[in-house]
Amino acid sequence: MKTLIIVPAYNEEESLPGVIQDLRDHMPDADILVVDDGSRDHTALAAKKRDVLVVSLPFNLGIGGAMQTGYLYAWKNGYDIAIQFDGDGQHKAEEIGSLIGTLESGRADMVVGSRFLRLSTYRPSFFRQLGIWIFSKVLSAVLGMKVTDPTSGFRAVNYNVLTFFAHMYPEDYPEVESIVLLHRAGMRTEEVAVDMRNRTGGRSSITPVRSVYYMVKVLLAVFIDLLKRK
Repeated sequence: MKTLIIVPAYNEEESLPGVIQDLRDHMPDADILVVDDGSRDHTALAAKKRDVLVVSLPFNLGIGGAMQTGYLYAWKNGYDIAIQFDGDGQHKAEEIGSLIGTLESGRADMVVGSRFLRLSTYRPSFFRQLGIWIFSKVLSAVLGMKVTDPTSGFRAVNYNVLTFFAHMYPEDYPEVESIVLLHRAGMRTEEVAVDMRNRTGGRSSITPVRSVYYMVKVLLAVFIDLLKRK
């Protein structure tokens, strides 16, 4: 299966070298695409020095625009599987096999790595934890199945989903809404247990104020999606 690992990166020059090395150690046959989302540091240069594919966006589009760029690249270049893998060092490449294994079993079209399906040392901030809890309750009701980690950015998708996301993907804070869009399109999502680290460098853009804004905006987007015709 031709596999592309999409690494959205915004000001991640500090953590990116370790992320790329981790991916090379555990996924040597996959291609790596770093989407430099209008970084103000040397993120693109750090990626180019390590001989991976790089797309540099002219200005910051946010995670939604960066990931859709990656999905569009995957679709245009004939990849069978696309993996979202954050550039801040939180994800572990050794866990990718679990996501791909579930994907290849045919049980799901998108597989999400969940931090909360087994005991973990990962501890989100209060506001982030509150948002995850609210989104979990909403999505569990919408999908008719338990969802534990709807904001996880560690995901693997098959060709049908990467094609869908190449043409339709939420622009801002897309993780939660994208699950709803796939459900409405008749595609299946499943979670698998993964372990994650705290970020290895840089600073999260999600402040307490932005967390509240994030929750309100995403919930409105989800409810609007549910009102739309399939």
